[in-house]
Amino acid sequence: MARDVEGLIEITLLGKKLHCRPGTRIVEILPARFDSDSRAYLGALVNNRLVSLDAKLWSKAAVTPVTVADPNGASIYRRCATYLLFAAFTELHPELRLEVGQSMGNGYHFRVIGNGGAAPDLEAVALRMREMAQTDIPFERQPLSIDEAHDLFSSRGYDDKLKLLRIWPTSSLHVVSLGKFSDIEHGPVALTTAVIDDFALIRMEPGFVLHFSTKRSPIWREDGPKHSSKLFDTYQETRQWNEILGVNTVGELNELCLSGAVTDIISITEGFHEKKIARIADMVAERRPKVRVILIAGPSSSGKTTFSMRLGVQLRVNGMRPVTVSLDNYYVDRELTPKHPDGSYDFEAIEAIDLGLFNDHLAALLSGKEIRTPKFDFTSGKRANEDKWQPMRLEDDQVLVIEGIHGLNNRLTASVGLELKFRIFVSALTQLVIDRANRVATSDSRLIRRIVRDRRYRGYKAAQTIATWPSVRYGERRNIFPFQDQSDVMFNSALLYEPAVLKVLADRYLLEVPRDHPSAVTAHQLRKFLQLFVPIFPDDVPRTSILREFIGGSYFNY
Repeated sequence: MARDVEGLIEITLLGKKLHCRPGTRIVEILPARFDSDSRAYLGALVNNRLVSLDAKLWSKAAVTPVTVADPNGASIYRRCATYLLFAAFTELHPELRLEVGQSMGNGYHFRVIGNGGAAPDLEAVALRMREMAQTDIPFERQPLSIDEAHDLFSSRGYDDKLKLLRIWPTSSLHVVSLGKFSDIEHGPVALTTAVIDDFALIRMEPGFVLHFSTKRSPIWREDGPKHSSKLFDTYQETRQWNEILGVNTVGELNELCLSGAVTDIISITEGFHEKKIARIADMVAERRPKVRVILIAGPSSSGKTTFSMRLGVQLRVNGMRPVTVSLDNYYVDRELTPKHPDGSYDFEAIEAIDLGLFNDHLAALLSGKEIRTPKFDFTSGKRANEDKWQPMRLEDDQVLVIEGIHGLNNRLTASVGLELKFRIFVSALTQLVIDRANRVATSDSRLIRRIVRDRRYRGYKAAQTIATWPSVRYGERRNIFPFQDQSDVMFNSALLYEPAVLKVLADRYLLEVPRDHPSAVTAHQLRKFLQLFVPIFPDDVPRTSILREFIGGSYFNY
């Protein structure tokens, strides 16, 4: 423990060194409660750990307070706004129950259990939330033993939280309370409700959305929640799958793991996937012979490659022969590649592809002509000489399958008429929730998939994968998600049971992240999340599963 001769500890706060007594709370050494842009401090990073402002300092530390403009601060804001909603809703409608659901725009969708599923007077709920925020009510954090927490949640009928306690890894935990609502502390909270000053409740049947605007945070998009029928229907379809299985929360999944019934859950979950893929192939067949090109797009680690291969099997069942074209071979020479503002190459920009040549080749193939597909040399960063290009012709029973992040961007296939294309958007849209008040972030699920795959098969350690994730997500917001509504069908590649499988591998890889590495913040949060699951051994995963793309042992060759 680093202390000076007076028994004080050295703290670096906002670039300045100061000394304080051991046990001093972070809030006591902050020079102000707001940053220079009048954004409230919500929590702090202490030696690469995200903590609440009432956390105590015991040794030498670097302390960086965070606001809603930082992803870590934004997560605290969303958590506190959710607690505020539950507190107001519980007070006004104790006979009803709320359940958090998917992310919608810059907010979360909630279902109402009871009252026929109809949301009550949202204006009254929002008014009570604002009153509670203006009253500056503290978020009360209380350490409890597991037995004490069990008694508390049992008295309030929180069966979802009781199930989590069954495998809780420690003998005690912290409980956060606001009004008549209490929750297990899954992450830091703000000091008081006063910081929750920008939200709206927007009706979106079935249920409503708790929306956060960009007034306080530049990391949230400017658009409000839009009812994307395809996306919302895909979420609802997955929720129906979960309800058929009787599994909506992590605690319910854990119970099945402990009872041995999870094997059936794996089989049925994979069956949902296979049935959906077969139906998509049937949809393509119904539009034949007109459809000649199948376009598959989706964000990183959504399982596009395995989906494409499984779709190919079902297409052949319908009498079609899929033929793939690799967009990688249509990259422009490296010196022509667009660049980011920092001067690095932007390989995810659509201009990194030779759109003219690609569209010329598409038009020629669909008119029955033979083309010679290029070969790109990634070592030299240049296209290989034409004598190394491969001949290709599209037969009558063949369909062209194009997989890539730009698949739904019309510029990629501008030479192909809309009626000739079938467009598929693949994403891992997690519907499993921790409990009724806490979501499992879809982006976190994909990041865990990518950490495992990168560590096992691409030579990247978890620290590197986490460090590049913000750039990956920026590219997705720019190049992928704006086009998802243009798809003919969406496929949700998330598997109900997958966090319990990935835990076995991911927890080991996350432990490799050095404590002094910036990625340690995210690594610690992901490890805490994975601790909530009873592990499922990878041997139980079918060899054709999309999950095999990340853990290995797939029937398919990648």
